Amino acid sequence: MPVARSAGWHAGREGPSVTGMTVSPSGTTSTPEHPSSAGTTGGAAPGSGGADRRERLLDRVVDYVLENGIADLTLRRLADAVSSNNRMLLYYFGSREEIIVAALTAAEARFPGMQQILVRLDDPVAPLGERLPAAWATIADPANLPFHRLFFQVFGLAGFERDRYADLLGTIGTEWVDHVAAAITAEGVPAAEALSFAHETVALWRGLQATLIGGGDRTAVNQAAQAGTLALLDRIRLAAAH
Repeated sequence: MPVARSAGWHAGREGPSVTGMTVSPSGTTSTPEHPSSAGTTGGAAPGSGGADRRERLLDRVVDYVLENGIADLTLRRLADAVSSNNRMLLYYFGSREEIIVAALTAAEARFPGMQQILVRLDDPVAPLGERLPAAWATIADPANLPFHRLFFQVFGLAGFERDRYADLLGTIGTEWVDHVAAAITAEGVPAAEALSFAHETVALWRGLQATLIGGGDRTAVNQAAQAGTLALLDRIRLAAAH
């Protein structure tokens, strides 16, 4: 089945999303003892309405990490920043690693376009030649830059602490690739070849994301994305024809 080649190339065009993560670090199964209200600075101890308190606390955590990142994040520093304390953070989230993953997941919810990328990639109605450029247009939207900064910082940390972030690394390594591969397979490309194309596609996106985070020229980056994706679409079309 031929793959349509489409334009629509400019950063800021609305398009699909990026992670949809609901993962937690491995090796953090214990739940801290219920904290007493004594010594807390963030309100009463958890009880009724604990889920609401957790969400309010998480919202403040997301505010903090989007602005400050996680490079120097400690429980004490974070607790002070969000008007809470170590015990409350551990009660609601379990560990520093789980706080970071929860914050990354919650941060994505503030960038609706990112959450829609996989949904739109899975849409069989739109031609693949429109879905892939639309995905990049969303990724490249300057409004999503704060999320990308946090995402890559967490990703880098996870690379150094693989055991603690095994689930997160697994999700990052496979989620987008799996969805892109499924879309390409639906074009009539054999599964193994579609998976290879999907890895190329996601690698292109990740690399160009990093360039944008580093302050690279946006016009040049978008031109590279267009050229790279159109070349991939040509090869996908040929693979589907054989």
